[in-house]
Amino acid sequence: MPNISLRKAKSVIRTALSKGNDLGLKPLSVVVLDAGGHVIAFEREDGAAPGRFAIAHGKAYGSVMLGMAGTAQMARADQQAYFMDAVNGVFGGNVIPVPGGVLVRDKKGGVIGAVGVTGDSSDNDLIAALAGIEAAGLLGEG
Repeated sequence: MPNISLRKAKSVIRTALSKGNDLGLKPLSVVVLDAGGHVIAFEREDGAAPGRFAIAHGKAYGSVMLGMAGTAQMARADQQAYFMDAVNGVFGGNVIPVPGGVLVRDKKGGVIGAVGVTGDSSDNDLIAALAGIEAAGLLGEG
């Protein structure tokens, strides 16, 4: 199973945090998961709340485990709340279905992991995540 390399994961994080600073966002936390949902890398900016790891992870974890970006998960939760409730039961409450959870694909379109960003509004988190993914030469599905 192809995965994001540690080098690419660090690049995603570095650029996502830089984008957040450029936009004047609140302190961000960024996690990168491999295609199996395992953490490759994580960083939390100074001033970010300590609970932000769990939120970033939940955004990315839901994306990779469902093969569905956070924006699509949120729409699904609006349409079928019972489905997302069941999914969260299956995954031990670890899915956060909002923007900022982004599927990462390779150039062939295969899922190779996910990125989760949290700290500002979900829409701004998504902007930072996509900037990081693009800068690493990967494709993001937010």
